[in-house]
Amino acid sequence: MTTGDIQYLTEALAVDLAEMLSKDFNMSILESLDTLYNSETYQKLTNPDTGLYFQSSLYVYSFLKQEITTGKLA
Repeated sequence: MTTGDIQYLTEALAVDLAEMLSKDFNMSILESLDTLYNSETYQKLTNPDTGLYFQSSLYVYSFLKQEITTGKLA
């Protein structure tokens, strides 16, 4: 898998995650993107070694939602 492939998958997940945040936490898209990009979950998502970019958006969102509601990643 190329770097471009990983970047494409990461960006596609980011769109889904931002939409889910917007809906679940009543955030604007800008707020949800800011929350996502500043999260530990996003740091892990953009690290190719984790393979998180290859998971479903719901799976990744479960980590993000937990991070937001508890203040930490599992």
